[in-house]
This record gives sequence, C-alpha cells and structure tokens, in this order.
Amino acid sequence: MDRAGDLRSNPARIEELWRSAKIIEVGKGRIRSTVDGPTFIPSIEAIGGERYFLGFDRATDTPYFAWASGAVVSDVEDYLTLRELAGGLSPLHLEISMHAIALSNWHDAHPHCSKCGAPTRVDLAGAARKCDVDESQHHPRTDPAVIVLIKDRADRILLGHQPVWPDGRFSTFAGFLEPGETFEHCVAREAFEESGVRLSEIKYLGSQPWPFPASIMIAFEAVTDAPDDARPDGEEITEVKWFSREELKAAAEDGSLLLPPTVSVARRMIEGWLGATELDKSKLAGETWR
Repeated sequence: MDRAGDLRSNPARIEELWRSAKIIEVGKGRIRSTVDGPTFIPSIEAIGGERYFLGFDRATDTPYFAWASGAVVSDVEDYLTLRELAGGLSPLHLEISMHAIALSNWHDAHPHCSKCGAPTRVDLAGAARKCDVDESQHHPRTDPAVIVLIKDRADRILLGHQPVWPDGRFSTFAGFLEPGETFEHCVAREAFEESGVRLSEIKYLGSQPWPFPASIMIAFEAVTDAPDDARPDGEEITEVKWFSREELKAAAEDGSLLLPPTVSVARRMIEGWLGATELDKSKLAGETWR
C-alpha cells in the first residue's frame, strides 16, 4: 500500500477518493468480512460515522478507506476479529485490515483531548484527531515490543510457555520497550527476565504491526553461551524447552507442540530457522491464540 500521506490535508481530494474507494467497515476490533476476507461496501452505503483514509493499492491505484460506522457488534457473524481472519488473508488484505483496526482502536480510545478534556474530531483523513478548544493535534500511539528467537551454539532454539496459553503451546520471548531503553537492551533484559539466559550476537530480523490493540513487534535473533541456565520466571513464563529441528518437527507433527499462529512474526521466525526442515502442515494442530 501507498499511504499517500501528502493527501491527508487535502479534504477535497479525500472526498473525491471516498466516492470511488473500496471501503471496509470497522469497529470494536472487528471488520465486516467473511472468512475469505473483508467485505467492501460502496460509499453510498457508508453514511455517518468516521472515515479513515488508508491509501492506495500500488498495483491498481485503488483507494481504500476504513469506515467506523458505530454499528459493529461482536455477536454478529458478519463482523470478525483479525485473529479469526488473519490466517486466510492475502498480504494486501492483511495490511489493509491491520491498518484499519489499529486506527479504529486508537480513535475509539481517544475521543477527548488529553490536554483540556474537550471532545476531539477526526483530522488529517483519520491519521490524527483535533481539539477545537485548544487547537492541539493528537496522533496515534504505537507501542514497540521486541520479540527474540534465542539460539545456542548447537543451533537449537529456546521456546517458552505462558500460563494463559493452552497446554503444549510454546513460542519465542517478547516484551515491551521501556523508557530510555534501546531495542537491543530490551531484548537482553526480557530474555533474562523470562528465560534466565544471557544473550550475545543480537541481530535485527524485521518487524510486524500487531494491533492487539496497538503494538509493533520488532524481531531479533540472539545467541546464548549458557543454555543450561534456561529457566522460566514462574509468572509470565512457566516452562521453557530447547528444541533441535528434528525435535521441533516431531513434536509439532505429533500434536504435543502447538506453534504460534501462522500470521505471527514468531511463527515466521521459527519457520525461518527450520529452513529446509519443512513441517507437514496436514499434521499440525489448529491455530491457537489463547
């Protein structure tokens, strides 16, 4: 997507784009959709509510908007969460849906000015909110969180289990960035706090927006020289396990290991480490979030 930020301050152009756009209804962490992807509606049906400009599909030059209708409800099958949808979305629809839900979550949570308490309104085509009393402009907040694939010198990986997950679910280690902390410091701190191991060779891998409700995951891999020091903290992590490629493949395929969802960067990190050791998808357990 081309987010076309230069157009956000041009109301006439935004209005023109709205009339020919593909529009996705969004609210309460859900989008109007089927299991195959978003249900796009014409602008003539999108009356009232708030409009958020998402940008253009680079391939077709099609404009996209999110529409916060105020009518989304959680107990109607036409409105699905990103967790319910994500595994079956195309890369384009996943990007659109994540952008739409992230914006909707932020707008829902910030209806008033943080300086004077007055109501705010949509500004910059949904990219901000404006207080007309003190004229302050407010922008969406994104919470950075690191996530790390820990390896030892034998090229095994360490995975941990959170108590809120179903039995057998293991994943990589993650945590939120604290004030005054670099990403690398956060990786080392979170890994030691949750798994008890000291890290070296911390390397950046990539990032992923994660609007649950407003995060971005910054992914790293790192090495420990003391794998025997691994132990759970007993609160956020209640069990840790080392896996070779053969061990992880066998456990995932016999159902004793539940992997992170396919849409997550954690899953991509694990599969990237597996390399040529491909998993038999027909033998894996279904997607688990909690």
